[in-house]
Order: sequence, then structure tokens, then C-alpha cells
Amino acid sequence: MRKFGRLTVGAASAAVVALTLTACGGGSGGGDDAASDGPITWMSLLHTPTTPDADGPIQTALEEYTGTEFEMRWVPAASVEEKLNAALASGSLADIVNMYPIDSTTVRQALTSGQFWDVEEYLDDFPNLSQIDPQTLESARIDGELYGVPLQKIKARYGVVVRQDWLDNLGLEVPHTIEDLAAVAHAFTHDDPDGNGKNDTTGFIDREESFRVGFRSLTGYFGAGSQFEVTDDGQVVPAFTTDAFKEAMEWYRGVYEDGAVNQEFVTLQKSNQQDAIAQGKGGIVVTGLFEAKNYMALAQNANPETPMEWALVNDITYGDVPRRILTDTTGGMGGWLAFPKSEVKDEAELKNVLGFVDKLIDEEAYGLMTNGIEGTHYELDGDGVVTVTDQAAWEQQVQPYAASRPSEKVVTYNSSTPYVNEANEKMVENEDYVVTNPAQSLTSETFNRQWSTIEQQVNDAYNQYITGQIEMADYEAVIESLRGQGLDQIIEEYTAAYAAANG
Repeated sequence: MRKFGRLTVGAASAAVVALTLTACGGGSGGGDDAASDGPITWMSLLHTPTTPDADGPIQTALEEYTGTEFEMRWVPAASVEEKLNAALASGSLADIVNMYPIDSTTVRQALTSGQFWDVEEYLDDFPNLSQIDPQTLESARIDGELYGVPLQKIKARYGVVVRQDWLDNLGLEVPHTIEDLAAVAHAFTHDDPDGNGKNDTTGFIDREESFRVGFRSLTGYFGAGSQFEVTDDGQVVPAFTTDAFKEAMEWYRGVYEDGAVNQEFVTLQKSNQQDAIAQGKGGIVVTGLFEAKNYMALAQNANPETPMEWALVNDITYGDVPRRILTDTTGGMGGWLAFPKSEVKDEAELKNVLGFVDKLIDEEAYGLMTNGIEGTHYELDGDGVVTVTDQAAWEQQVQPYAASRPSEKVVTYNSSTPYVNEANEKMVENEDYVVTNPAQSLTSETFNRQWSTIEQQVNDAYNQYITGQIEMADYEAVIESLRGQGLDQIIEEYTAAYAAANG
């Protein structure tokens, strides 16, 4: 598998890929002759209003390329867990079941119930499956076992995007350290970066998900883990209990007190955040690097002559903490392609189905599921960039398949939009510095029952601390109060599971 290959025949016309529920089934034969005994049926998540025809051009081309007949069974996105629960309860599983969402207790209990093959020992037999990123494999294991092929995603898409035109107006350099980032935030707040003579700008534009999204990414620069981390003595603890996380809180509170974070962030919705950015109210956003093009589009819709330009920064560091970035895609995996033993009877049949999945990760199959067929759905311009020529046909015939791609990392397509190319390049660079969540692959029954309540209380305390309503001692008191409400039990269970999986 040629991960992130830069082709001259591609573009960013790919559909937005969502996490999927996919299932394959029906074929009862074994070995290389399995496909001839009946088509592989594939129950896949549907994000589009309509389904493509079974004999449409994409399915026909994929069957020809893979040498495998298959039948798609589309499930509306809103029905994912309902359909999976029904299939598990009735035993009507199939050859391949895409198990999603990854944090679903139902999904994880089903995977660990003995119903599904552990595929790890077979991956090396296939050219693409053998190249799955080790961190993604680790994120996909459950208590040390790999009960399916992980659906591969870019491991870390986040960074800091900064108004380049404001930097230029103020004679400032692009920030690459936490200290420089704070200085830029101060200048964007107090030095009239847009030159309109008004005190109407701020540094950071944050939103109500700060604790779980933007600020969480910032804590990684300080050395905090990705939701959980392993201490020197082998304990698995929530990142929000660590010194690094609290140091990040103290820094961000200082920036907030300087007026360099929008003061109403705790109630700001994402759409309002985007509007504020497009309107030039703030110049720093901790977000997916791909968002720069979206901010530009919003601003240009309002003002085609907008001076807005963005710097995309993916290498912020702090003190002596090595360069790092927290995963925002659960370690680069969006679910499992799992194989129930009730349908996949033996190793020969398993290898046959794995071979089909492997071929879907080839560049040709990936291109079919992303862009469609040249001359029918898209054309190439002089720079080798794909242009969709029939949007309606692409949406009907191609887009539904994008969510079923076993990997999003086969090819990085060129785009006619420079911000897209730059974001893609920097997300590839992120791969070498990703920090994943060590607890994601572990099981804690107390976590399943109590975590959402615990995390919400810590989130509330974070908001109160940043906005000056409480002090750090009060935040720490909240943590201590939660220890008897399941927090210590979660730590104990994850620590034991980590030791068992890594012993």
C-alpha cells in the first residue's frame, strides 16, 4: 500500500468520509472459490439520500477489479446501532461486519464474545493489510486482541491556524512555540491587526467544546496524553489529572485573562465560531488543518475581496517537551471490519474475504470509490486535477461508496486549492509525532458506566477555572471528589488491563 502517495491525476473531490457500519455476508464457500458460491453481501452505512444501483458503474468496476461479486446492503446512518443490535441478537451476521461506533459497549462486548476471528496473524499475508500503521493496530486492539481489520484514517489532523495577513500587518513571524503563540494572541487582541482603528479583534476563537476539542489539542504540546496516559509506574490515568494538563490550563487562563480568548467561548456553538472567524473577529483557531479552506470559503462568500490569509502550523512546541500531536481520530481508526465465525467458517474462507478487503485498498479501487470513473464522473485538467463533470451522477453513483473505503490513506490527491494541498502535507507530517490513547484498546466496566458523568463534571470545572470563577485548588478538589465516584476504579481497571495486555 502506497500511503499518502502524491498523484498527478487526483484532486480533493473526494466525499467527506464518515465512520461506517459495514457488513459482508451470504457467501458460504471457502478458500479462493468462495466468491463463486455466492456474492459477498456488504451492509454499509449510507450517508446519502439515495442508494446507487446494484449494477451501477462503480460496483461493476469494483467487481471486475477485485474479481469478487458482492451485493451492497445499505443502512441509513441513523440506524447503525439499531441494525447492528438486531443482527447480533438474531444471529443474522454476515461474512464481514463493520463494527461501529468504536466506543459502543455493545460493539466491544460483541467483539470480545468469541464470535469473531482474531485476524492479527493473517494480516502479513496481504500486501496492503500488512502495512497498516502500528499505532492504528494498537488503537484497534481490545485487551491485546485484534478482532477485525481497522478502518484506517489519518491519525492526527489537528494543528493551529493563524491569520497570516494579520501577522504581516503587525510584522510578526508565524508562531512555532507556545510562548510565541501567546505573544501573537496578545498582539491580535491589542494591536489592531486588521487596521480598522477599532478594538474589535481577539487572538483565539474557541467554542463550547474547548475541553474536549481545541484546548485538549493544546494540552498535548505541554506533554499531556490523549485522554489517558501511562505514568512511569505503569498506572493508566486520565490526562486531566496530570501536571502537564494543569500547566496548560494555567497558561490558557492567562491568555483568557489577557482578553486574547473570546470571552464567551463556553457557550459558543461551532457554527457561530465559524461565523466569527469568517467575520474577522479572531485570528487563531486550534482545529483541523483542513479547516483553513472552509474559513476562506465563508469569508469569500461574504466578501470576495477579503484580505484573509492563513498560516497552517503543525509544529508548535513547549519548553523541553518533544514535538507531539494528540490524535483526533482515535488513533487513526474508524471501526473494525470484523469476521464472525458463524459465517466465515474456516481459515481458507477468512483469507478469501481478507483478500477482497485487501484489494479494496489498492489505488485503483480507492480511486473508483473516491472519484468514480474518468469520462463518466470526472475529467483531468492540464495540471492533473480531478474535476467532477456530473455532480448529480457522482453523488448518486460514487459518493455512497466513499464511506466504505477500508482506508482513507491510500492516496493523497492533488487539489486546485492550495490550502487543501498544504493541509494534506502537514497532516502527513503529523503522522510521525502522534500520541494515541493507551486506554482505547483496554476494557473498564466502570468507565463504560461512569465516564460520561465524570468527564462532564471535569469539563464544567475546566470552564469555571479558565473564566476565573474558581482557582486551581478548586479544580483539583473536583478531581478528588470524583475519585470515590468511579474515577479511581477506572484507573485501577485500566491499569490492570494494561498490565495484562503488555505483560
